[in-house]
Amino acid sequence: MTIHIGAEKGQIADTVLMPGDPYRAKWAAERFLTDPTCINETRGMLGFTGMWNGNRVTIQGSGMGMPSMSIYANELIRDFDVQTLIRVGSCGGMQPQVKVRDVILAMTASTVSTPSSTIFREFNYAPCADYGLLSAAAQAAQDRSVGVHVGGIYSSDTFYNERPDLNEQMTRHGILGVEMEAAELYTLAARYGRRALAVLTVSDHLQTGEALPAEDRERSFADMIEIALNAAFA
Repeated sequence: MTIHIGAEKGQIADTVLMPGDPYRAKWAAERFLTDPTCINETRGMLGFTGMWNGNRVTIQGSGMGMPSMSIYANELIRDFDVQTLIRVGSCGGMQPQVKVRDVILAMTASTVSTPSSTIFREFNYAPCADYGLLSAAAQAAQDRSVGVHVGGIYSSDTFYNERPDLNEQMTRHGILGVEMEAAELYTLAARYGRRALAVLTVSDHLQTGEALPAEDRERSFADMIEIALNAAFA
C-alpha cells in the first residue's frame, strides 16, 4: 500500500495498463478481464486486477497529465515491482494521414517539460518506447480493421494550448499526435529498466476539427485495449 495506491503487495500484476480516466479503467476491466477485482479506490483513481487469456493483468487509472502519471508510475514500479506499463488513452491527431478512430503507437514522445526535466538540466533527453512492445503492438494491429501509425508524438503539459506556432513546428516535423502523459512514463521506464509503451486512439484532430462521436468511442477504444494486451503478452 502506498500514499496513492491502496492495494496490498501481490494484488497488482507485473503488467499494468494505464488509462487516464479511472472509469475507463473500470470499463476496460469489466469488458476484457476475467473475474476483475477492484484493488484501488484511493482518491477515486480506480484500479482492477484480473485475467486475460491466462495472463494476470492490472488496469490502473493514472489521472490527467504528466505529474499525475509520474505519481502512479513511480509507485507501481518502486513499491509494486511492475515490469510492463502500457498507457492506453486518447490523443489529438496532427497529420493529414492520421484519421479520427486511428491508433497511434508512440515510438518517441517529445515534450517541452516533464516532472523529470529538472534532473537532466541542460540535457535534452529523448524518451522512447520499449522496442519489443512497440514491435509486438504493430504486429497485433495488423490483425485489426483500424488505421495504425507508428512514430513520434508530443506530450503536452497543458490541455488548453496557446502556442499555435509550436503546433505548426510539430506538424512540420512529423509529430503524429498530442497527448499528456507518455513522455514521463517513457522516462521513468528507462530510469528503472522497465518496459513501456503508449497505445493511443485518435479521438479528435487538431487540423480538421473532427471529433469522435460519443457513441463510437467504446468500439474505437476497444481496438486500442486489445492491441495493448496482445503486445504485452506476445
